[in-house]
Amino acid sequence: MRDMPQDKSLDSTVELLSDAYRFISKRCKQHQSRIFETRVMLQKAICMQGEEASRLFYEPDRFTRKGAMPPTVLKLLQDVGSVQTLDGEDHQQRKQMFLSMMKPDSLQKLSDIFAEQWLLQMEKWKDKDQILLLTEAQDILTRAVCIWAGVPMTEAQSKLRRVEFSSMISGAGSVGLRNWWGMFLRNQTERWGQKLISGIRETQKENAQASPLEAIAWHRDRQGELLDVDTATVELINILRPTVAVAWYVVFAAHALEVYPECRARLMQGDSQYLEAFAQEVRRFYPFFPMVAGKPTRDFEWQGYSFKEGALVLFDIYGTNHDADIWKDPEAFRPERFLENEINLFSLVAQGAGDVVKGHRCPGEWITVELLKRSAHLLTNTMIYDVPAQDLSLDFSRMPAIPRSKFIMSNIQGLTQPVSEEQGAVSFDGYPQRSDFAFPGSPPLREAMGGMMQ
Repeated sequence: MRDMPQDKSLDSTVELLSDAYRFISKRCKQHQSRIFETRVMLQKAICMQGEEASRLFYEPDRFTRKGAMPPTVLKLLQDVGSVQTLDGEDHQQRKQMFLSMMKPDSLQKLSDIFAEQWLLQMEKWKDKDQILLLTEAQDILTRAVCIWAGVPMTEAQSKLRRVEFSSMISGAGSVGLRNWWGMFLRNQTERWGQKLISGIRETQKENAQASPLEAIAWHRDRQGELLDVDTATVELINILRPTVAVAWYVVFAAHALEVYPECRARLMQGDSQYLEAFAQEVRRFYPFFPMVAGKPTRDFEWQGYSFKEGALVLFDIYGTNHDADIWKDPEAFRPERFLENEINLFSLVAQGAGDVVKGHRCPGEWITVELLKRSAHLLTNTMIYDVPAQDLSLDFSRMPAIPRSKFIMSNIQGLTQPVSEEQGAVSFDGYPQRSDFAFPGSPPLREAMGGMMQ
């Protein structure tokens, strides 16, 4: 057996919290190793990064998420009993419920609702001196996902849900007041969701084939039993909250268009393959969540290292997405890389890796990609705006990270003659109508994931 490199710090909790995105990468460079051991919250933790580590961490049934995340993070991001905390057949059976919502026509519907809500909001932006894109995108996505999911919502309720969902997201990666506030609002959201689920079951006939809300309310486990109201509420939140989290990616897309203006020019040409490549590069390049935690389900050996059942293992998401062994010039924002290279299921790990059906890869990945593509199109082909002087540097101390200014836009106007499809604008019946979730020019990924959306 090989001796695993050891971090010299007695406990690395403070260092991890202060620089979570680069914590593992820096120490991997120091140790000249893709794996090392440290202590986090006085507990031994194995940290690893890279494509081979990705293949190990996302091997079905090799790791469990149970007990791996701090309780407050688990509560805000997934909660007890959610699909991410399940393993084996229970996990696969529950995940099928989510995959049923990711069919091409369903994704197209969500994308169209999102665009409609964006254009409605844009009419209000014209009368404002400036807007914060992060807040506005959160508002739009809250309304869009609730309409799509069949969740009844007044304008006032929509504003409240937006605050709750965004506070859960920003609170999950923090400690102290922001985390406590997210927890408080989460409890409020759950009470609302429980009434919603109970009301459907009391007043409607069973129909799991209708809206996402009804699919969750009427979902049955492997024993044929309806999910209890608390668990069904958790899963409802787990479809609504992550969709609102795409607001951070919308801001990243706008940031990329400002910092790398050549991308805007290319997107305005209406190249659908480049549009998808742009969306994937946003997911690779920008920092969302830095790492993911798991625990081995049994003792095993890997590359001469010993892993013990129940040990804490941290896999480096951000570092793997910036790994020079996988990505040429990883610190450069270059969408063309997704047109040139074959990308496999374990190299881009923005929302997990591996098989989406059998493993813990996030099924909401398709939603993120679709909404990112649509927002990039809206930002470049339906509106013009100014980006006033502001601090656009990324605040890596926050999780998810965000430009310090939250991206201020001013002088917003709709294009008087929007580019039509005949003139080369992107048609949005391209990606959703395909059965292959693929990066352009990546046959292995098409083969690996083709048919999963059927």
